[in-house]
Amino acid sequence: MQDIPWGVLVILLPVIGTLACFLCPWRSVPLGLTTALAVVVCVAGLGWQVVEQGAQRYAIGGWGAPLGIDLYADGLSLLMLMVTAVVGLGISVYSTSYFKPGRSAIFWPLWLFLWAALNALFLSADIFNLYVTLELLGLAAVALVALAGGADALTGAMRYLLVSLLGSLSYLLGVALLYHSFGSVDIAILAQRMEASPTVWAAIGLMSAGLLLKTALFPLHFWLPPAHASAPTPVSALLSALVVKASFYVLLRLWLEIFPLANSALGQLLGLLGVVAVLWGGLLALRQTRLKMLIAYSTVMQLGYLFLAFPLATAIAWQGSLYLLLSHALAKAAMFMAAGNILYFGGHDRIADLDRVAQRLPLTLAAFGLAGVSSMGLPPSGGFIAKWLLLEASVRSGQWWWAIILILGGLMTAAYILKVVGYAFTQAQVTHEAGAVPAPMEWAALALALAAVLLGLFAPWPLALMEIGLPFGVEAER
Repeated sequence: MQDIPWGVLVILLPVIGTLACFLCPWRSVPLGLTTALAVVVCVAGLGWQVVEQGAQRYAIGGWGAPLGIDLYADGLSLLMLMVTAVVGLGISVYSTSYFKPGRSAIFWPLWLFLWAALNALFLSADIFNLYVTLELLGLAAVALVALAGGADALTGAMRYLLVSLLGSLSYLLGVALLYHSFGSVDIAILAQRMEASPTVWAAIGLMSAGLLLKTALFPLHFWLPPAHASAPTPVSALLSALVVKASFYVLLRLWLEIFPLANSALGQLLGLLGVVAVLWGGLLALRQTRLKMLIAYSTVMQLGYLFLAFPLATAIAWQGSLYLLLSHALAKAAMFMAAGNILYFGGHDRIADLDRVAQRLPLTLAAFGLAGVSSMGLPPSGGFIAKWLLLEASVRSGQWWWAIILILGGLMTAAYILKVVGYAFTQAQVTHEAGAVPAPMEWAALALALAAVLLGLFAPWPLALMEIGLPFGVEAER
């Protein structure tokens, strides 16, 4: 078991599953579920390997950097793979009942291909492979957004496609500048050779701008709500929980390892943009009349929290940001699934006409409420641990104003979560016929919401994983 290349398998298995579902569309559901379970097992095997032996590096084809391609697994990439596996399994179970056979045959190959791209991105050890995986991820996501059909879905998909291509092009130009300056694209080699210069700063600006566009940080968030709201529910869940986190992961990885930005004002700028995202996203979420749009703007808001760690730039702040990423991925997937259940049940997602959802769909409302607990940052959820770490980092560094934003954002989140819950307990003025929601759809949402809460009870273990091969300590001292 020690010699099994788990890191390679977590990429290879979804690719094999993609081909199998494409060639045998009538068997796509059992093939897709089998692939999802196999990927979870491989991620667990990789986790055991990293914990027991430390960070892992795989030279693809026996050719390592700088000539070949390396895969690298440390605590940061392992946690991303783990949350992707958990959310991915939940989405897979949810989708078995959500899609009709025709759509299901299209969904499964695209979803497994996107999963393979995500796993490859988290394990990539050079900046060009990160570009390739970002492109594959974006193309698969665009196709999934368009899967719903209709004018709104196609418009959202086209806008997403153009934004994705623009972000990738900006990132690629930065990669070209760094390769021209240092003769390598390997992250470890670049970290050794990196020196501040006008070319390096231009590369940093281009790469950061492209990644911020893909992450949908304010004011580059214009594409996210229409894409998420018009997509099928499982697609909305994976976009919000996983896809936008991938570009943030790349930015975080580059910031920690190769960008010489310790004393730069860019960190303060990212923090300010995060503040505006929290306030603006929360305000727009409060104004929404449809549940999926409310959750989409909530995603814009929650993404802003992640960037509050950049002006702090301490080990505790990075841990808080990453822990928030993990808890948000679980909670947001659960929220979108709950919204999808309500839409499936009543044929609409108008908040004012939820019509006693609490009595009719208790598991769904419980999932939404538990996900809201984590989003608000209430104990004992993972969101509480994350915000506590960011609050501690703010106070310790003397930058207390970030703590005010964290508290204010939590209050705004509570306002729009309680708004939905309040309408869920009341009878609508116009009642309507309701359809039965399949049990897998309700239980998948509840399981992910419970995972978001339980993440706070097992905080020492993920926090310890973050220290494996990760330069948090170095960053804190600079």
